Amino acid sequence: MLLPTQPLDRLLGDRTAKAFARHLGLKTVADLLQHFPRRYSSRGELTPINQIPLGESVTVVADILEVRERRMKGKNGSILEVKITDGNGSMSLTFFNQAWRAKGLKPGQRGLFAGKIGSYQGKLQLAHPDYELFPEDISAEDAKRWADLPIPIYPAASSVTTWAVARAMAVVLDTLGEIADELPAEVIKANRLMPLAEAIEKIHRPQQHADWHAARETLKYHEAFVLQATLVKRRLENQHTAATARVAKNGELLSKFDAGLPFKLTKGQVEIGQQLAQDLATAHPMNRLLQGEVGSGKTLVALRAMMLVADAGGQSALLAPTEVLASQHFKSIEKSLLQTLGPEGAKQVGLTLLTGQMPAAERKRALLQIVSGKAQIVVGTHALIADRVEFMDLGLVVIDEQHRFGVEQREALRQKGKLPPHVLTMTATPIPRTLAVTVFGDLDVSTLTELPAGRQPISSHVVQLSQGALVARTWQRIAEEVSQGRQAFVVCSRIDEDDPGIDLIETGGIAEESPEFLDGTDEMAAEFTKKPKPNLASVVSMTQALREISALKGLSIEMLHGRMTTEQKAEVMGRFAAGELDILVSTTVIEVGVDVPNATVMVVLDADRFGISQLHQLRGRIGRGQHAGLCLLLTAAEEGSLALERVAAVANNIDGFALSEIDLELRREGDVLGSTQSGGRSSLKLLSVIGDSKMIQAARVEAEKVLNQDPTLEKHPVLTEVLKQVDQRAQENLAKA
Repeated sequence: MLLPTQPLDRLLGDRTAKAFARHLGLKTVADLLQHFPRRYSSRGELTPINQIPLGESVTVVADILEVRERRMKGKNGSILEVKITDGNGSMSLTFFNQAWRAKGLKPGQRGLFAGKIGSYQGKLQLAHPDYELFPEDISAEDAKRWADLPIPIYPAASSVTTWAVARAMAVVLDTLGEIADELPAEVIKANRLMPLAEAIEKIHRPQQHADWHAARETLKYHEAFVLQATLVKRRLENQHTAATARVAKNGELLSKFDAGLPFKLTKGQVEIGQQLAQDLATAHPMNRLLQGEVGSGKTLVALRAMMLVADAGGQSALLAPTEVLASQHFKSIEKSLLQTLGPEGAKQVGLTLLTGQMPAAERKRALLQIVSGKAQIVVGTHALIADRVEFMDLGLVVIDEQHRFGVEQREALRQKGKLPPHVLTMTATPIPRTLAVTVFGDLDVSTLTELPAGRQPISSHVVQLSQGALVARTWQRIAEEVSQGRQAFVVCSRIDEDDPGIDLIETGGIAEESPEFLDGTDEMAAEFTKKPKPNLASVVSMTQALREISALKGLSIEMLHGRMTTEQKAEVMGRFAAGELDILVSTTVIEVGVDVPNATVMVVLDADRFGISQLHQLRGRIGRGQHAGLCLLLTAAEEGSLALERVAAVANNIDGFALSEIDLELRREGDVLGSTQSGGRSSLKLLSVIGDSKMIQAARVEAEKVLNQDPTLEKHPVLTEVLKQVDQRAQENLAKA
């Protein structure tokens, strides 16, 4: 929407404008007009005085019974007390040193009174409430109209109430000039939308409930269309961007690789491989999401794409979130290349590993291999993003477990190509932002639905720490599995007692304690609140505690975490994979990629500290062999809390895609056009990605039609200006990230 952008202080005054900016982030007229009501109340929905709970923020309609001023005992100053009633109960309004209010507050007047309810000498009280008085000479007809008038309830703060927002909105609306519609006339007509100016008026000052319903639908469609037009325009521009690598016509390397595989590719792997080959052969960069359940063979599909690029003489980079996973990918790919291509063929590919903790000499050799182009497949962590890393001809970027990287990290690696490389991102549970952009059509999506033969079922259960018997049973179950020759993971959110841990209750996010994740590269670092968590389990303390539990006496128990050296982590993982260890107590370094078929039990301590995607990924480490898996999620989260709801969602659902929808509903979708991936900073004002998906997809069709007919939008100057503003905000957000 092309709305006025003048600062609020020009209309509301400096003090009010500063309060709006500080507490609500509203700085301009456009910001305020897009600060939409979160709901609408009618007089009958307001809280009766005799039902008011202490400590709650309430709004009541009441008549003033009595107004009196008294001096404070033992102190200078006065207290103005106003007694009000709604006919069912009464309460007091209290104002300290504000006797002047008595001129406006008179017995017999009626009004709206809002504030946080307290108690004084056993009686209900509102201290310094916000209030709105009604006209004294209101007629019966006007009174009825007033009684039916919807009351907008705005997102507010303790210092900026919903009534303050409503008053400011009235000032702005009364002085608002003409608002031009950015949507083409034919789109407005086809979708029966009201004029934009009318929608803005009616969503903020509805005369009846039908007004705001209709206005909301119009404004939702505006939001959907503008977002879709932005994405369609970007895609059209992308088609004119030259890609840096093409697929070789003969594809000899991939053919030899496929012929040497000891198993048959699934139907889905073949079909998606063909899709990727077509994308890689186009003249513009690919931007595709490969989603598939844990263990569905996504990495093999990506490796086959990298072989195609190597066939054409280009380079591919596989970005993994942790050093453990990067090393495992490297070893797995190395084994596959030797098995299928032989030593000479594998040498030709020049597989290279680059991580942040490599010895200096090995790192230097890796950098030379990459810059010379000899390394056609490079596997690495965030170290690949460093300025000193240069590629000869980067043709394909593969992002493994894309929910572990922010947009800015992915963009930094993409810019390593002399021309924009193709990009393939992979996930088992899309983060809310990814699910949102797939709904908006900004990503091509391929889905692997088949699981490898022999994949075993996993049962999941929530164990609340208050259930002492079930907690004890947790350790007995591990002992039972180990007695049958199997192994177990125990996951903690902290390394030791000095580790502050990361509070994920509100964000539903992810964490990684490795040095690579503590340097500011975590996709959600800005939203994590680091606080001491003295009651949270840690790897060090739990390793010792488990060794003391009678049911586990004599078992081989070791720890794994990100502060260990590369050699130490490799040694412990090697022993666990070889079956020499019974229980591995770990942080989330084992979240993705770790493959130990003999591990059948996963216990996650303080499960409410992890996000939905992360819990699902952790669970995917078990049930990979011939025996069924058991996942136990221990939590101290309270009944009815969002934290417990999130953990229960994982326990009750094994479908990663369904979980991503639940995650979206709980966290929202983040900044669809910018860099923010968590829901707390959603860029959507009214749209719900799940609830409004049909509208969003319909708007996509309309946006494509408009841009196909007029790619430069020469006939639509207002829409052109709006899209410029959208792109500018997205770039500003990306720069801030």
